[in-house]
Amino acid sequence: MKVFQVQHQWSHDHLAVADRPEPLAGPGQVRLAMRATALNYRDLLVPDKGYGSRMQALPLVMLSDGVGVVDQVGTGVVGVTPGDRLCPMLFQGWQGGAPDAHKLSRGLGCETDGTMAQYLVTDPLSAAPVPAYLSDEEAASLPTAGVTAWRALVTDGNVRPGDVVLVQGTGGVALFALQFAKLLGAHVIALTSTAAKAQRLRELGADEVLNYRDTPEWGRPVKALATAWTGRDGVDHVVELGGGDTLPQSLRAVRAGGTVSLIGVLGGNRVDLPLGLVVTRAVRLQGVTVGGRDDFMAMCIAMSKAKMRPVVDSVWPFEQLREAMAHLKNGAHVGKVCLRVA
Repeated sequence: MKVFQVQHQWSHDHLAVADRPEPLAGPGQVRLAMRATALNYRDLLVPDKGYGSRMQALPLVMLSDGVGVVDQVGTGVVGVTPGDRLCPMLFQGWQGGAPDAHKLSRGLGCETDGTMAQYLVTDPLSAAPVPAYLSDEEAASLPTAGVTAWRALVTDGNVRPGDVVLVQGTGGVALFALQFAKLLGAHVIALTSTAAKAQRLRELGADEVLNYRDTPEWGRPVKALATAWTGRDGVDHVVELGGGDTLPQSLRAVRAGGTVSLIGVLGGNRVDLPLGLVVTRAVRLQGVTVGGRDDFMAMCIAMSKAKMRPVVDSVWPFEQLREAMAHLKNGAHVGKVCLRVA
């Protein structure tokens, strides 16, 4: 089978298509004939061994997200039949509940081979069915970005109708968060850098959009907008994706008693933080690292009821993983960058 892997040295220069023997479904396993995969920011770090010593020894098959159709079912498996369309979960050992070290120890495309392969073998409890109305590319986008946004706003965030949610940018997590927030009846303020992206955010339901290049100190204007809508002193929930560059502004925007879901570090992983903005205002700073199979299943139920569709920016051929990664890195995308698997 064809795979796209980091070969024998940690470097983007050693990303290449390779041949491997086809895996077979053993007892208690299913095999997926993969149809599509999707990129996440974490995938840009993997070729340079960005997750350190916890990573699988080379060669390593790339990517953590994908969808496939069951074409082999091992002995002892119940509830799964050939032809079922499943997404493998990013964290293969996280079926449900709160995270712990064990559940976070085996991630696709990092601690174990990923989804950028023609076939993938997995435990059926480490994969889940996807709504039939979604395309393969839309389905492939769900396990990381979708579940992260769902867990931030629903499982951990408890966002309610009438709340104000702040989202940053037009990447996968940001747009899922926007869509889920609107599904929950919340107001959404979005940040972006261009007029074209601002228009797309409004089309997706953003109630207000600010250009962070025009207004780099956006914390107080965002707070004023939220206060005008609700009478509270700021945003109820921030989906924080920038990290070091944006967290201080997020803390100025969030209300006393509000929540900042710290998800990304796109703007840096170091910050000079005024802790008084957290402690004296009882702000909850919550780290979010994807979620479990139970989060995925709950998310899919909600999406199916609303017929919500993920936003797909572009779809690339399997052989153009490098080009797709470069497109993601340059930041021009709106939504998920996906690849078809032959």
